Amino acid sequence: MSHPGTDVPVRIVKKKGKHGGGHSGGAWKVAYADFVTAMMALFIVLWIVGQSKQVKESVASYFKDPGVFFESTKAGGMLQGTNLAAKQQVDANLKTDEQKLKEMTESILKTLGKDHALSKLLEQIKIDSVEEGMRIELLEASKAYFFDVGTSTLKPEAIQVLAIIAGEVGKLPNKIIVEGHTDSRPYSRADGYTNFELSAERANSARRILVVHGVKEHQIDEVRGYADSRLRNAKDPFDVTNRRISIIIEWQNGKKHGNK
Repeated sequence: MSHPGTDVPVRIVKKKGKHGGGHSGGAWKVAYADFVTAMMALFIVLWIVGQSKQVKESVASYFKDPGVFFESTKAGGMLQGTNLAAKQQVDANLKTDEQKLKEMTESILKTLGKDHALSKLLEQIKIDSVEEGMRIELLEASKAYFFDVGTSTLKPEAIQVLAIIAGEVGKLPNKIIVEGHTDSRPYSRADGYTNFELSAERANSARRILVVHGVKEHQIDEVRGYADSRLRNAKDPFDVTNRRISIIIEWQNGKKHGNK
């Protein structure tokens, strides 16, 4: 449109009014990002739930100390780092287990040493670390200290010693193995009773005393009778020290090491 007497056109500009409900804002992006993050977290949780115990422990180790985890991945990637973190946790548990068993045996020896009558038996009690755990052995001598000769009947001193051991072992969650051993002197009867029966019965007699004095029934893992098949002194099969009871307190986590 133009005014009379002029050739300059007049421009008319129409402005559209603003209407709500448009998509020009960014709020929807934030909501969508939150949704995607939540879905990722859900999938991660579901993945972890379906993994092995070792993987779960490795993930937990990462969140406890990410720095150690990343240091371990430099040499061989995430999987190697995960395995290393799990191994470090197992080794830490074993070290704690060994320390507990060491303290237990020290307490047993200390208690025995306080009793004048039982302190004389300390030379007949040997404690060492073996593949299955911590082993406590009650060794016979030229004088029968622990069993009446040729029987599975425990002497009073042996019952006292086993009671002290049971009191300490019963404080731990570890399982135990009780073994009976004899020397190579033949023990046979017309009914077929041999050193195997004798060694098994002696181990079972020791087990009963241990349970009465503090060891829990579920702690008993095995009761073994070896006769003379596991001689302590193989050079002398008739050595009296081959006649013995062995109590093995097993590693709590099942870990075995190289000691024999």
